[in-house]
Amino acid sequence: IPPEKSIEYRPIEANLRCEYGHWEGDFVIGKRKKSACLLVFTERMTREEKIYKISSKKASEVVKELDQMENEYKDVFYSKFKTITFDNGAEFRDYKSIEKSVIKKTNRTKVYYAHPYCSGERGTNENNNRLIRRFIPKSTKIDEITEEFIKEIEKWMNNYPRKIFNYLSANDMLKLCYEKTVI
Repeated sequence: IPPEKSIEYRPIEANLRCEYGHWEGDFVIGKRKKSACLLVFTERMTREEKIYKISSKKASEVVKELDQMENEYKDVFYSKFKTITFDNGAEFRDYKSIEKSVIKKTNRTKVYYAHPYCSGERGTNENNNRLIRRFIPKSTKIDEITEEFIKEIEKWMNNYPRKIFNYLSANDMLKLCYEKTVI
């Protein structure tokens, strides 16, 4: 990984949580490490959560899911996912493919990496992964979990009142964020 991909070079807006669109990403794995897992994204400012079930913890699967996300969100993707910060796992190392757009000729996002063994640099994501574990304990086979159940977890998390926001949810914060940009 080149030095300019270090979290130290992440935009100040992401560090200060003053701008929407800066995400942290990670995996939630189940009983077996070589089976299906959850690719989880947490937005830093609003704590919005996106959870995707993928077939394995491979770099190619991460890229494939991001390609699908870009196709789903279309032009909104580029303002929604300005940056993504990952850990140093091999499954996230292909930053060129993660950043490369399948729709436009420019990059779709910018990728940054936390320092090794510094999970606190992606603390928002780690805390939200703990919330997922309320529903999916470590011994659970993720292969057997339905997409509907995963979307229910995501919905619950995005409607969960958070003390840090004076008991507003991520969805409430998104609404406030949207109102500020529209007005």
